Amino acid sequence: MVKEMRPDMPLFFGEPLLGTHFWGKPLLEKTILEETMSKSYQKVSSYEAEKGSVKRAVLLYSGGLDTSCILKWIQDEYQIEVVTLTLDLGQQVDDLKAIQKKALALGAKAAYLLDVRDEFADRYLSYAIKANGTYQYDYYISTISRYLIAEKAIEVAAQEKADAIAHGCTGKGNDQIRIEAACLALKPDIKIIATVREWALGREEELDYAQQHGIEVPVRHDFPYSSDDNMWGVTWESGEIEDISTVPKIDQFLTVTPIEKTPDKPEMVEITFKEGLPVAINGKSMKLASLIKEANLLGAKHGVGVKYMVEDRVVGLKVRGIYEHPGAEIIISAHRKLEALVSTRLENEFKAIVDLKWGELCYGAQWFDPLMGDLNAFCANLNQRVNGTVKVKLFKGKAEVVALESPYAIYDDKLATFMKDYSFNQNCSASFIELYSLQMKLANQKIRENAQ
Repeated sequence: MVKEMRPDMPLFFGEPLLGTHFWGKPLLEKTILEETMSKSYQKVSSYEAEKGSVKRAVLLYSGGLDTSCILKWIQDEYQIEVVTLTLDLGQQVDDLKAIQKKALALGAKAAYLLDVRDEFADRYLSYAIKANGTYQYDYYISTISRYLIAEKAIEVAAQEKADAIAHGCTGKGNDQIRIEAACLALKPDIKIIATVREWALGREEELDYAQQHGIEVPVRHDFPYSSDDNMWGVTWESGEIEDISTVPKIDQFLTVTPIEKTPDKPEMVEITFKEGLPVAINGKSMKLASLIKEANLLGAKHGVGVKYMVEDRVVGLKVRGIYEHPGAEIIISAHRKLEALVSTRLENEFKAIVDLKWGELCYGAQWFDPLMGDLNAFCANLNQRVNGTVKVKLFKGKAEVVALESPYAIYDDKLATFMKDYSFNQNCSASFIELYSLQMKLANQKIRENAQ
């Protein structure tokens, strides 16, 4: 059941959504871009809301710079009522109580909270774990949350009889695609207000706008960073991070313990898996959302999961971000090794292809494509045998799998041993090698014959 809050009711909030950034060279190109946006942006898609054509919008609200300005801007520009929606996705660094008061203070007609921590873990992150979900190897796709956000936005829109969804995604980013495509897949006649594509405000201009309208925001001129946060990771962008030739000042914003300050002794963590999902940590059983939280705390203590990444966005840009994924790195590292232990070589080779495609679809706004369901079904079937325990050593930024066991392990120490007491029949080796190398031997023989 959706919990709704109105100006006279207490409320509980969460989830920073989406940053606003200008990528590319400064000054001249930025000025041209802003001038072009302010003069020539035209709505060409039928699902984009026109002023005067919608009456009420559900705004995906985080309380950050973008959505705080947007809440004021939409009311003034569109002359419509705005209902805010914020999700508790297990944020690691937010002041949720401060966020709760802001939406109503800025004129929201109603403020909705959904505590979706368990749903996020069970219905989304469970698939990411089984698929070893990464994009371009380093990014554990925490923005998988966008699909749940879209689902809940459509639910609230129906309850509030809203005819539009509003968001603060940058017009150069991936999140606009994820949220809009998902909303349209779920409700084709919904209208979208993508404010950042309409206004000609860069980050500095937004800060000025907020100051002019008395909007308190957590971003300062001397702290230019944009963050996105949920239980699966924290993303940092903007500021000097945008300049790939500059070493980011991570001490200004990082929440994971810097390597220099991590313990000088390693810590061993044991994770128990059942059908591909972690069910216990250090022998203590817990639900998935709680286990992820515990893994985050353990990993952050040892500086695990910090990634400097230049990635390929869906829109064609290369951008840099700093990612913090302590819990995700521990869990995925353990899962990947256990999965490999219980699967055949052919299964592992094919699973790597499936994992790669899964990451591309999840990152690339294709969550509701039928192929994603097919890939998830394959991963679920293979993971029925991914049961056992994995020991992970945490030390100086690394999460290293050092021991594992499973009743389904395709492993026999009597076959694998190099000691005298073995059962592997080495008499078969020579005949195997002769057949195994036959085509290679013949190919090289023909090459030599034709070279003469």
